[in-house]
Amino acid sequence: MSGFGNEFASEDPRCPGSLPEGQNNPQVCPYGLYAEQLSGSAFTCPRSTNKRSWLYRILPSVRHKPFTPMSCGDLTENWNEAEPDPNQLRWKPFNIPKSSEKKVDFISGLHTVCGAGDSKSRNGIAIHMYTCNTSMTDKCFQNADGDFLIVPQQREILITTEFGKMMVEPNEICVIQQGMRFSVDVFGETRGYILEVFGAHFELPDLGPIGANGLANPRDFQTPVAWYEDRTVATGYTIVNKYQGKLFSCQQDFSPFNVVAWHGNYTPYKYNLENFMVINCVAFDHADPSIFTVLTAKSTRPGVAIADFVIFPPRWGVADHTFRPPYYHRNCMSEFMGLIKGNYEAKEEGFQPGGASLHSIMTPHGPDVDCFEKNSTAVLKPERVAEGTMAFMFESSFSMAVTKWGLDICHRLDKNYYKCWEALKSHFNPNWKPSSK
Repeated sequence: MSGFGNEFASEDPRCPGSLPEGQNNPQVCPYGLYAEQLSGSAFTCPRSTNKRSWLYRILPSVRHKPFTPMSCGDLTENWNEAEPDPNQLRWKPFNIPKSSEKKVDFISGLHTVCGAGDSKSRNGIAIHMYTCNTSMTDKCFQNADGDFLIVPQQREILITTEFGKMMVEPNEICVIQQGMRFSVDVFGETRGYILEVFGAHFELPDLGPIGANGLANPRDFQTPVAWYEDRTVATGYTIVNKYQGKLFSCQQDFSPFNVVAWHGNYTPYKYNLENFMVINCVAFDHADPSIFTVLTAKSTRPGVAIADFVIFPPRWGVADHTFRPPYYHRNCMSEFMGLIKGNYEAKEEGFQPGGASLHSIMTPHGPDVDCFEKNSTAVLKPERVAEGTMAFMFESSFSMAVTKWGLDICHRLDKNYYKCWEALKSHFNPNWKPSSK
């Protein structure tokens, strides 16, 4: 179904009329179903931000054995386990475990790279990698802490949710909002990025003077249609719950994907990045990357985000008498970048698909020496930029700490990253004179 934040309604065609008419919670639901509300906001939020959906299911989600703690692996919310590091950081492509050596599913393949804030106080961010090779079997995941924005990089993933199924391919993203249960099927060695936010939901950025259309258009977001399975699992179905930064599991004897019908505006959704309508400079200078914002999770401060999801898609570069690549920069925001495919324009060497970089608050960054020298002398004519490439950025107002896994255990940190700027030389000429016009 098409749209962003719409009031959707869907029922599995195997059970026509399974949505109650005219009310949410009838005394007896059609087909003998249970009514269950999933709230994504406080009851009293303004109507424009009120999020909830009604699920009509074969058995309610409350029927399960008690939760017990389980190993968190490399998933963490401990931002003090390593000393702060203000340096420019870059990671080589993160390793994917070989299926012939060890079976790793989506949950056991989660690795926290960096983050800040606190899920208990409902204010913060975490960035994870997922590297896996095996589908989840009789197991699902629920994040009670926040929303997952998932960016597949290598191979597609099939996500089964309580609302239906989504096939999400590289160059697409999906959002699984807080509390929604889902399972991930993979089709080989699989890798991707996850942006997690606590205490806010993703929304479309305001367009201001751009007008009514542009950037990520609402109609291009897709929400799954209802699909259910009425399946008993005698050996036990495992629910894994991320709660206050820890993992817990419980058992039940039926599939949680037993929702026959649902309606509401609190749903999972996906988006194809190729549909992004690019706004760019057509006269001179390099516009700020905020013009490439796909989704934002706002903080309580106007104009300041907990996190923005920004992309650098294929586009035309036409600016006259301008250094066209990204400028040198020190930022009051943290910038975590990933690469889905191709070569990033400011660093064509070293920054590879499946890798990442982090430029922390006020840490200098910008084009490497090759990019600067090439583009300082280039003939400025209209040209395609980032053709065949898709880089992205998770930008946050939080000062993010890097985990032990990110700094050491993953063994992917590029210790020579700083050298890409070492050969920058002074071009200062005290005798320079402006040209006469």
